[in-house]
Amino acid sequence: MSGCCPGCCGSCGPRGGGSMADPVRTLRALARVTRRHGPLGLVVVAWTLLACRRVRRQLARGGLDAVRLPAPPPGGTDALVRRALGRGGGNCLESALVLQRWFARRRVARTVVIGVSAPGAGFHAHAWLDGDPDPHQHELGEILRRPVPSAWLL
Repeated sequence: MSGCCPGCCGSCGPRGGGSMADPVRTLRALARVTRRHGPLGLVVVAWTLLACRRVRRQLARGGLDAVRLPAPPPGGTDALVRRALGRGGGNCLESALVLQRWFARRRVARTVVIGVSAPGAGFHAHAWLDGDPDPHQHELGEILRRPVPSAWLL
């Protein structure tokens, strides 16, 4: 078993650390964000990391139906949110749900897809947004598609 979550395919990286665990690297990364995106970039990164932590707690307490995220701040880019998620230590499901909320703020409905490997091949699970290129989606059978909550599109 490798990767971020039990049975994960390993493509979403290590859980719980990343470069955010090293204060010097974190400060350098935040300085780069500020230079490239201004203070609003820091707000977007903070929202992303806090949303990921919130999703983790909500999933543990009540599953997918319990996920409620505040609207993201205006501005920022998809790439900035994805980089923050990649450095923040969240797993693939947490990241997909945060990205789903991010896109919904812009009134773009994206579906979270959860797939698992075939029995006998060793159990692997992975989550992604429908339409995103993912190297493992063709190896996995879809077991769930979660459309964006309609309240997020308002």
